[in-house]
Amino acid sequence: MKKTLKKKIGFLHLWLGLGSGIIVFIAALSGSILVFEKEIDKAVNPEYYNVSTVGKTKKSIDYCVDILQKQYSIKKITRIYTFNDPSRTFQILGKDSDKKAQFFSIDPYTGKVLGTTPQESRFFVVVLSLHRQLLLGETGEIIMGTSCLIFVFMLISGIVLWWPKKIKNLKQRLTVKWSGSFKRVNWNFHSTFGFYSFLILLIISLTGLSFAFNWFQDGVYFLADGTTKKPSAKVENPTKIDPKLENATFYQSIYNKTDSIFPYTGNIQIRMPVDTINSILVLKENIEMSIPNQSSAAYFDKYTAENIEARHYELFSTGDKIRRLNYPIHTGSLYGLPTKIIAFLVTLFAMTLPITGFLIWLARKNKKKSVKQV
Repeated sequence: MKKTLKKKIGFLHLWLGLGSGIIVFIAALSGSILVFEKEIDKAVNPEYYNVSTVGKTKKSIDYCVDILQKQYSIKKITRIYTFNDPSRTFQILGKDSDKKAQFFSIDPYTGKVLGTTPQESRFFVVVLSLHRQLLLGETGEIIMGTSCLIFVFMLISGIVLWWPKKIKNLKQRLTVKWSGSFKRVNWNFHSTFGFYSFLILLIISLTGLSFAFNWFQDGVYFLADGTTKKPSAKVENPTKIDPKLENATFYQSIYNKTDSIFPYTGNIQIRMPVDTINSILVLKENIEMSIPNQSSAAYFDKYTAENIEARHYELFSTGDKIRRLNYPIHTGSLYGLPTKIIAFLVTLFAMTLPITGFLIWLARKNKKKSVKQV
């Protein structure tokens, strides 16, 4: 019976692998690039990250926004990124008169625009869309999510198929016989390194499922908090009618209040709501912590800049804290460069799995043909 079960698992492992192979290859290739997104982008586009000269005082955020509105016809600000590092630029995302998103880098000491590009044409925005949606929108997201789910099965079934019948054969399964035939080396490479990378690839895949499916994310919350109800990510704006206030320190006021509410050292991100109902969300990441993405949240009235609510990271539910860790775990940035290198190497290996798996199937198919001809 065990032999029959293993045979069925092998059948599913084979055909699901062949069916999803090209998607796994694309996901692994794009994922390996995204691991070092910040490092690569900073090297290629330094003007979006650092100023040439660190000044004594910074211009207000509103001063910089005003420049974009007057010189670049920006009608709506969507996100503002500020950094504690004095050498860093302001990064601002806004929509122009054609409702096209534009990404800007601004020298905070002079207000000079150092770089601008359409958001949708930024290299890593395209790579991320490929990684999550195959550049196909919602349809691609479903395809990629389903392939990720299949890949989780492939990893688990691969371990089942790899596991030796007798413990004395374990040592043989843990090494690659490089002196063997191409067929033997290919099989060893696929199965042996698949075993060594199993746990890391499983973690990356499971965290990827949280991005792809709400039901999976609900399951994480249920296991962590005992409920699938997630803490509200939005807070309704109390002011229902725009009073048209002329406030020259609107964004700077929000920044200063957030900095005061959360007095630790950190980077601040201002997110404007996409609708007329919800308030402004401001996140302050605590860069004093060894683990990234530990951000507290504050909410502000989109018309008056008054603080509505503050949520300290320490008071978040266990499920919400796990959700915040999902991104650094998935990208390998959890513990900086060492975990990034590990994530990069295993995703590169994952890219080879559909290829070596296909070659294993092809070799078996050709062998069966040869037997029949004899």
